[in-house]
Amino acid sequence: MTLSPVARKFVLHWGEMGARWGINRTVAQVHALLYISPRPLNAEEIVTELEVARSNVSTSLRELQSWGIVKVVHVLGDRRDHFESMKDAWEMFRVVLDERKRREIDPTLALLRDCIAEAERGGAAERHTRDRLAGLLDFFETMAHWYAQVRALPTQAMMRFVRLGGRVRKLLGIA
Repeated sequence: MTLSPVARKFVLHWGEMGARWGINRTVAQVHALLYISPRPLNAEEIVTELEVARSNVSTSLRELQSWGIVKVVHVLGDRRDHFESMKDAWEMFRVVLDERKRREIDPTLALLRDCIAEAERGGAAERHTRDRLAGLLDFFETMAHWYAQVRALPTQAMMRFVRLGGRVRKLLGIA
């Protein structure tokens, strides 16, 4: 497989965007390559196409599998593992958001609850901190609850919801 100029441009950009999102550049490039590939690729093909170390590809593949957006597939007549990305962008982003919530938001909620409980034991000296953290906790809990409701929508309903855009303001009576 040799990447076309457009495919190469996408893979490079996805790597740059991944770095901005806090994801290793090579992880994002491996994902981009698998996403646009018309067939599952083995690790050696990924190494050759991206011109990166085999160890870096192996690490990237493990990371993408842990996120649940890349899976191992087997090709008849080939003993090597091949890899493919989810192809449905809506479902892929749902999986990524679920994983980010699990890795980032859930621990923050637990920490905020713990800090608030500690601050309550600290009496008046901790009142300001407790109040500030309680406001933050309320925000995170509200957003987590909202996310759970939106996450439960079927994909078609989610697409309609997102595409409402500015019309939501009218529904809410906001000019």
